[in-house]
Amino acid sequence: MIRLLRTLLLAFALVLPATPVRADAPAILLAEVYRNQVDVGQYLVSEKLDGVRGIWDGQTLRFRSGRTINAPAWFLDGLPKRPLDGELWMGRGTFERLSGIVRREVPDDAEWRQVRYMIFELPGAPGTFAQRAEQIREAVKQANVPWLREIEQFRVVDRESLKKRMKEVVKAGGEGLMLHRADAPYETGRSDTLLKMKPWEDAEAVVIGHLPGKGKHAGQMGALRVRAEDGREFSLGNGFTDRVRSDPPPVGTTVTYRYHDLTRSGLPRFASFLRVRLD
Repeated sequence: MIRLLRTLLLAFALVLPATPVRADAPAILLAEVYRNQVDVGQYLVSEKLDGVRGIWDGQTLRFRSGRTINAPAWFLDGLPKRPLDGELWMGRGTFERLSGIVRREVPDDAEWRQVRYMIFELPGAPGTFAQRAEQIREAVKQANVPWLREIEQFRVVDRESLKKRMKEVVKAGGEGLMLHRADAPYETGRSDTLLKMKPWEDAEAVVIGHLPGKGKHAGQMGALRVRAEDGREFSLGNGFTDRVRSDPPPVGTTVTYRYHDLTRSGLPRFASFLRVRLD
């Protein structure tokens, strides 16, 4: 009976609009996708870390949404009293464990000792990105705490060198690369001054419903019905663990999915669930 009721609830899940953006959400720079459209020699390159983005305004650490990250007082006290933008990170392949740590209302000191704040930008700072990268290194050096690090920036001479570095990172368990135009002033919004390069595409969508599972997934969630940023709706049925199928993301949640390319109608091809967006 319980399984039947759960199936009915999943089948008739309400369709709700996307979660509204908080008024205090910080303005940040968002990456476009790298598609061989730029001269890579004009960019500084770094590894794309599979972490949780954290924006520090000198007093409060926040998710992209503006919601406060409840880090321990000692962690925050060690940060410079100036704006920082970076990734909370614990190493390659640790995203799920990290996400549990940074979402806790009451932070666990022992767990947070494993977290690093990897800085890649100085919001609002003057100068080019290359100059800000130097300022980041100096700020990290002056802070002199083990949980504050800069993300290494390097240059490549051409696209072949970039592809070679990409293969090395992915083979080692990394997610991809980020390219930041070296002469770019600080800006916010989506821009090709910042590009992401991955072996697959990814995007975000809002959960608008649940579809019941069949066969071995009977009594669980079979697929998420989602609405993409452009308003298109489709079903996302792959990439779920049994735990996620048993306790699927609620309607209104923003999820990240990966895909290979787009169909002629503009829908993602071979779309697969990646994770719930924390913020």
